[in-house]
Amino acid sequence: MRSCLLSSTYFGPVQWYQKLNRYDVCLIEQHDSFIKQTFRNRCVIATTNGTQTLSIPIEHASQDQQLHSAQKMRDIRISDHGNWRHLHWYALQSAYGESPFFDYYIDDLRPFFEQKWEYLLDFNMAITEKMCELLDIRPDIRLTAAYGNPISDDWCEDGSSRRDDDSCMASQLSDFREAIRPKHPIPDDEFNPTPYYQVYQQKHGFLPNLSILDLLFNEGNESILYL
Repeated sequence: MRSCLLSSTYFGPVQWYQKLNRYDVCLIEQHDSFIKQTFRNRCVIATTNGTQTLSIPIEHASQDQQLHSAQKMRDIRISDHGNWRHLHWYALQSAYGESPFFDYYIDDLRPFFEQKWEYLLDFNMAITEKMCELLDIRPDIRLTAAYGNPISDDWCEDGSSRRDDDSCMASQLSDFREAIRPKHPIPDDEFNPTPYYQVYQQKHGFLPNLSILDLLFNEGNESILYL
């Protein structure tokens, strides 16, 4: 069985969802230190003026916490600063209101901009579950057991116990944590973005690897063909 290791994402890019669709098991890292300016708390959409980044503000650790250790992804809390939910929803309406499938999906997506989640990881996982439902993909998604040892001691890729199969090793995972990031990603030979219809394509040309929302709003139930 093929397995991969991914960082958590906020409406992650097409590349990220391609991994969910193509790998048998997808492990989401929850024990790594939170890194700013990554897809953990931001997504990139297409607008009439080009690309736009939508970022979720987070609660910062106290000085005492910062001195002792960096915050783990699983401990990151979402901030209500700046009325960001309203701003993100307005940005999506402005950017994709005229796209072919925006109206079809708004009722499924609206709750993510109206309800509050305390932890970023929980919020991202809820989004991922809903997006997989809308895309009609059924990945086997699991959270990592520990940093540097992502597979728990009693779990193997084929579902058997590690005690019964010593060949099941975490080192066999394909690690895409550094390949799927907005700045300075390492090469990913498996990902070759396939062009699809975009609302602003005549103005900006095809913009690859935007948020999965861009693909969904433009291609609807055919989005899976591009994953």
